[in-house]
Amino acid sequence: MTLLVLGVALWWAAHLFKRVVPARRAVLGAKGSPIVALAILVSVVLMVLGYRMAEGTVYWGRTPMWVGINNLLMVVAFYFYAASAAQGQKIWLGTKVRHPQLTGFSIWAIAHLLVNGDTPSFILFGGLLVWAAVEVIVINAQEGPWDTPERAPAAKEVVSIIITLGVVCVVMFVHYLLGVTPWG
Repeated sequence: MTLLVLGVALWWAAHLFKRVVPARRAVLGAKGSPIVALAILVSVVLMVLGYRMAEGTVYWGRTPMWVGINNLLMVVAFYFYAASAAQGQKIWLGTKVRHPQLTGFSIWAIAHLLVNGDTPSFILFGGLLVWAAVEVIVINAQEGPWDTPERAPAAKEVVSIIITLGVVCVVMFVHYLLGVTPWG
């Protein structure tokens, strides 16, 4: 469990570094990007290893209903990511939500908590869910009011939906290869 907690803590630290101590991050300049990227990579490795090794109390498990809801939420979460990826003009969702990537990340965490009701999952997915909420609060406090971006043409929306569905299928297949059956 220690590796898991360290991984989540390092994730928080690496992502909040420039927000909490911007002067220190600015001193690093361009040299800081690879350092932060390495810290994030190490945090992911620690979280994966820690989660696989961790044991804890199980409060609930996978049921067909929750797996189905999880899968629908994952489509929504990846669609939020697609909304954040659009440069310049935004797809419809990107004009309604200020932080589509962090919102998608939060939906991802909630979806995983629905089907993983054990202590290690609470630490991993719950810790990342709280991080995303804190990140939104900190960004909003630092950046002030949001200017709604311009809406993209409908063709961009269709492409985003197709890419979202394709990415979800790939991620489900990777889960299957790793021994997790995402279809229930």
